[in-house]
Amino acid sequence: MQRRTFLKVASIGAAALAWSPDMVSGARRGRSRKPNIIYILADDLGYGHLGCYGGREIDTPNIDRLAREGLRFTDHYAGSALCAPSRCVLMTGLHTGHCFVRGNRPLPVEGNVPIPADSQTVGKIMQKAGYATCAIGKWGLGYPGSEGDPINQGFDHFFGYNCQRQAHSYYPSHLWRNDKKVMLAGNADGKTGDYSHDLMTKEALSWLDANQDGPFFLYLPYTIPHSKFEVPELGIYKGRAGFSDVKKAIAAMITRMDSDVGKIVRLVKDLGLEDDTLIMFASDNGCASGALLDEFNGSGVLRDHKNTMYEGGLRVPLIARWPGRIEPGTETDHISCFQDMLPTFAELAGADVPKPTDGISMTATLLGRGGQKEHEYLYWELSGRYAVRIGKYKAVVAKNGDIELYDLEGDISEKRDIAAERPEIVSKIEKIMKQSTTYTPWTDWEYDGPLPEKANDEHPPKEKKQKTRKSKKT
Repeated sequence: MQRRTFLKVASIGAAALAWSPDMVSGARRGRSRKPNIIYILADDLGYGHLGCYGGREIDTPNIDRLAREGLRFTDHYAGSALCAPSRCVLMTGLHTGHCFVRGNRPLPVEGNVPIPADSQTVGKIMQKAGYATCAIGKWGLGYPGSEGDPINQGFDHFFGYNCQRQAHSYYPSHLWRNDKKVMLAGNADGKTGDYSHDLMTKEALSWLDANQDGPFFLYLPYTIPHSKFEVPELGIYKGRAGFSDVKKAIAAMITRMDSDVGKIVRLVKDLGLEDDTLIMFASDNGCASGALLDEFNGSGVLRDHKNTMYEGGLRVPLIARWPGRIEPGTETDHISCFQDMLPTFAELAGADVPKPTDGISMTATLLGRGGQKEHEYLYWELSGRYAVRIGKYKAVVAKNGDIELYDLEGDISEKRDIAAERPEIVSKIEKIMKQSTTYTPWTDWEYDGPLPEKANDEHPPKEKKQKTRKSKKT
């Protein structure tokens, strides 16, 4: 596909065009030569929830300002249409045909199926490159103390929910700080005194202040706006006419997160780190169905929602801001995905990009340089469902097994199936689907370790038989 980028390359300073990881920053003498990176991830946020992506009902001034002061991606994709596999793609740089975790699977303990001990992760790469590393928020790639625990996967510091089921409540009985359970007295006996999102923001600000001499990498996977829809106060939405109670709560949650994004940006500026710090904001998958979708048209112009292979399940916002490096108010339709983050961060850190990886560094796009490498295709699989994007075309395997084909350049809403008109594209995509997956034993994985005294007493997993798939049929 011919790319349409709106990067104002001619107006970018020579320093930005010539940037390399070894360039000495002029902002603060004696500071590390490598850029700090803050990657903020919302949970179930869709195009229709942000003003900079067309939303009109929720106030998101700080995130919108990031877009005005940086680069907005129009063709960026999550690693999956579901939480855990999407985060696995993000952390390992492998798409869902190759990564270990390919779905959400409940365990009889607090936590999720762990990624293997020898996984290559963004955290490990940044650690080896000399970065202080921190993950604050929802992890979802292993149970506490397992090989998949964030402190065993390259993060010096962790605070938040290890288990994604626990993250369904914003007033949990506890969170985790590294390998210690932090009991929240304010939430004991059904009370709602400790709002987890606020605690995570406080921890992030404290960690940034303590590690300001850098270089640092902060991964901040917030849980807003995933249900439950709980918030300490409704703020400006309390008396909003035409808003149902749940709509007010959702809007207040997103605006609260937006305010905290603003706090992070202000702290970076106050510490004198603005020119040394790349800040990125994205969502873990498309808008969830239900109130998030229905109350706000959460997917915007995109078809369907989370847990589907259509654009509403996979295409997500991505904003990047780096003063002096990224030209403000720019936009790109470079086709990118979560697996690209690992090689991008590795290149920015001056580290070798490890093999194997399905990602392609986006540094050239971020900095407005020429020579950006393109994906031959993007591939997704999720519980027997498949999708491929190749250039301007997007293919989805329908429930009956037929391949649907859409031309996203003229049909971003995927309304007109053109598979019958382009059999040669369908044939090519069939071959891609067959060659893009490898067997993973994660669906056979069973926990045989010791159980805590109260295993998932707050959010017990539903009893259901798990399917095992050793090969893919299209």
